[in-house]
Amino acid sequence: MSVKIRLQRHGKKQKPFYWVVAADARSKRDGKYLEKIGTYNPNTNPATIELNLDSAVKWLHNGAQPTDTAKAILSYKGALLKHHLDGGIRKGALTQEQADAKLAAWLDAKAGKVDAKKEGLTKAQADAKTKALKAEKEVNAKRLASAAQAEADAIAAATPAVEEEVADVEEVEAAAEEAPVAEAATEAVTEETPATDDSSASEQAEQTPEA
Repeated sequence: MSVKIRLQRHGKKQKPFYWVVAADARSKRDGKYLEKIGTYNPNTNPATIELNLDSAVKWLHNGAQPTDTAKAILSYKGALLKHHLDGGIRKGALTQEQADAKLAAWLDAKAGKVDAKKEGLTKAQADAKTKALKAEKEVNAKRLASAAQAEADAIAAATPAVEEEVADVEEVEAAAEEAPVAEAATEAVTEETPATDDSSASEQAEQTPEA
């Protein structure tokens, strides 16, 4: 029986989640499998990979052939390196201790690279967030300045009309104040003028000698 190490799709639409499985090469992609040896989640950055290293190496020793994507995952997690080192141990090229030391050193270096990438991504996200916040503040400041300018322009445009209205009101009030003064003066003149008596006029006519 030919065995392949491949991915089996799970998850939901547009958000796939994969199992890394050892399966019969004749079975369907998402069909029966012999053993689940890990998971692969491409939705995170960097991608999240969990792998049972010993199980993966065991299937490689038994002749299982990984697909291209599965081979990249096995290489990323050190399964291919361990498989190679185990071959060297069987040939007597190195001891188990030497192989374990080389594998541990490689895993440490790999973990350092992954951590550095995560830190870089975190910093890039923080910088992008800071820039977005700064741009948003600038837009808000411009919006407030435009609103203040529009309000000032509206006030400036309304000021002449208000001044004219105030002037008209002042003129009306001044005229209203002058009217009682004129009326009082007219009444005073009327009171000082003596009234003509009809009887006095008649007496003067009688006393006037006839011509």
